[in-house]
Amino acid sequence: MINLLKIMLLFLLCVAMATAAGVKHEPIRPLVIDQNLDPRMVSLGDKLFHDARLSQDNSISCSSCHVLSAGGTDRKRVSVGIGGAVGGIKAPTVYNATFNFVQFWDGRAASLEQQAAGPVHNPVEMNSNWEEVISKLEQDPAMMEEFDALFDDGITEENISTAIATFEHSLVTLNSRFDRWLLGEQGVLTKQELRGYRLFKSYGCISCHQGMNVGGNMYGFMGARGDYFKDRQGTITTADLGRYNVTKDSEDRHYFKVPSLRLAAINPPYFHDGSEKTLKGAVRIMGRYQLGRELPESDIEDIVAFLHTLVGEHIRLKP
Repeated sequence: MINLLKIMLLFLLCVAMATAAGVKHEPIRPLVIDQNLDPRMVSLGDKLFHDARLSQDNSISCSSCHVLSAGGTDRKRVSVGIGGAVGGIKAPTVYNATFNFVQFWDGRAASLEQQAAGPVHNPVEMNSNWEEVISKLEQDPAMMEEFDALFDDGITEENISTAIATFEHSLVTLNSRFDRWLLGEQGVLTKQELRGYRLFKSYGCISCHQGMNVGGNMYGFMGARGDYFKDRQGTITTADLGRYNVTKDSEDRHYFKVPSLRLAAINPPYFHDGSEKTLKGAVRIMGRYQLGRELPESDIEDIVAFLHTLVGEHIRLKP
């Protein structure tokens, strides 16, 4: 409740600031980056994000499942960890994760710092532990020197997580065409893209996908207007239980953090189970199971066109 209240207050503050700055008054806000990030910390976090020594067999890094050039995911239905271990859920993008109110699909991490620690211990991801990781890093004089320059206590679990999280805070995709439109630029969106945005709002997609991250600030029930899991067929997996895995409250079954749509256009497959390969198919499924509507093909095409305008820029992100 406290986190949700903070998100709401932040959203209202952003709306007020944006209005004062001449930004269009829309439920989606332009992305901004934290200007107070220490560049030395970002650099160290970057190195750790790509360091396979965080895994037991030195084969898997954070970047293995979150490929920055490819939209911050591995674009697989589920990710693969050390020794070919198969995960149970699709890796979400790490881009713009700084704006999520919680991390992971089930919200089990309250911050990027907590999230950064999770894969290290997961047996199907890195399958390691902090004692082992720290021991390996302490054998690297250059790494030791960087930690000592930033932290009084050198290489620790908390400091590794802080550095990685700081780097992730910098992964913001700025200057999307939609943000430029929000900021008043004329002619940057086509008629079809604007029509898609109007449909996105009128159908009700905006009720779950709004704010700076076009999502990521609430939980949603998968199958609000239809039995998604029954129609999908197959066994209900542990990952399908969503938020229930954290709270053990039966009312939280199939609740998930609503994903950001900022990079949805370039990050197939879709949903927590990676079951849908195309963006058009994802929009169609969302219409059916979340809105209770069978969307006309032309409307789906227009909404997809709008979603492409949300893709911003980052030096590591390839077009």
